[in-house]
Amino acid sequence: MIRRVSLVCFLAWVFSVFDHTLFGTLLPEIAADFGWSPAESTAVATWVTAGTFVVSLAVGPMLDRLGRKPSLMITTAGAAVTSGLSALTGGKLSMVLVRSFSGLGYSEEVVNSVYLNEVYGRNGKRGFRYSLVQSGWPIGALLGAALTAAFLPTIGWRGVFLFATFPAIVIVLLAWRLPESPVFVNMRHVRQLRKDGRDAEADEVAAAAGIDDERTGTLRDVFAPGLRKHTISLSAAWLLNWMAIQVFSVLGTTVLIEAKGVSFDNALIVLILANAAGFGGYLFHGHLGDRIGRRRTIIIGWLLGGAVMSAMLLGPAAPGFVIPLYALGLFFLTGPYAALLFYMGESFPAHVRGIGPNTAHIMGPVGAIVGSAVLSVLVGAGLSMTAAAFCAGSLGLLGSGLAMLGTRRIDQQSDAGAPAALSTAARTGDPS
Repeated sequence: MIRRVSLVCFLAWVFSVFDHTLFGTLLPEIAADFGWSPAESTAVATWVTAGTFVVSLAVGPMLDRLGRKPSLMITTAGAAVTSGLSALTGGKLSMVLVRSFSGLGYSEEVVNSVYLNEVYGRNGKRGFRYSLVQSGWPIGALLGAALTAAFLPTIGWRGVFLFATFPAIVIVLLAWRLPESPVFVNMRHVRQLRKDGRDAEADEVAAAAGIDDERTGTLRDVFAPGLRKHTISLSAAWLLNWMAIQVFSVLGTTVLIEAKGVSFDNALIVLILANAAGFGGYLFHGHLGDRIGRRRTIIIGWLLGGAVMSAMLLGPAAPGFVIPLYALGLFFLTGPYAALLFYMGESFPAHVRGIGPNTAHIMGPVGAIVGSAVLSVLVGAGLSMTAAAFCAGSLGLLGSGLAMLGTRRIDQQSDAGAPAALSTAARTGDPS
């Protein structure tokens, strides 16, 4: 059962990423078709990112109220519908409205982190298993780029969007046959017993399942005294790190060409290396997280990534120096997400395990907007691309590692125990 759940979650993430990255890949073709200027294309992309943020807000409550399995189906279906409707758009407004729903696909990784955390249970290699699922990001991005290159000349950008719809629909049907997570099943059962006035039975089931609080979580709960610092620190880490992702990954080609004088052909090679480095980074950090702790792995990875990217920007412009350091920087920038997503599922109590991680996760699009804005403002103010990328990217990456110092230490050897104990702390206000 675990292998089947892992495979479906992996495929759901691959094709959610496929849809999520497809817009950026096809934007030049879309802009040429509609006659948008570069400024108009940038504005549309910014508004799409803002819309993604708004739609993503719904995923946390969905996880805690509807369940993990329905949320998996809804987010994957959201990616499919977004791809299909993107092919039918007729201009800026319709494109922004439709692409905003890619926030469902973007948030599918939060669903995976919560669902798989509860399905894997106490397995000692659960972090590495999750890293295999999370590695769907570079695979989905490469798949999108490859299929675009293969089919764009014959079916156009609208046809590529339509093509992306059908695999996701198949995955929704596969997800329909999966079981609900045992933790959510027990919470739902306890809630029903309470509703029926059978409190003694509810207490017995909750104690046997290790559930300390079966309430439906709210945003207020994740900012209660015992969780407030943890939630704010995680949110800050996501925002700062996505500034770095925007600079070094999304705008990586521009930064390499303008800051380091790398040719366009070499920049394309770097993008391929970047995805390969990302894949290896996920597996490495997933395995390391099982060994030394996920929180520690994230902090070390992002601090090393900030140092490597700084050296790449400030060092010589020779391709033999720039390209290996850039790939290594991305290894430490994206790889820790395999540990981060799984850590977030472990670090919140079961009743807010959806809304808690999602509160931090939605700061990603905000960080992307901030990263682009800071880079643009600094370059516009006369700073070189090297200095601007260092301020917006390298310092953001270093800052995300430091922000993680404010997050909670957890016992990875327990299953629901650590988050359940955390729930008590949240209610009593004990931050220790």
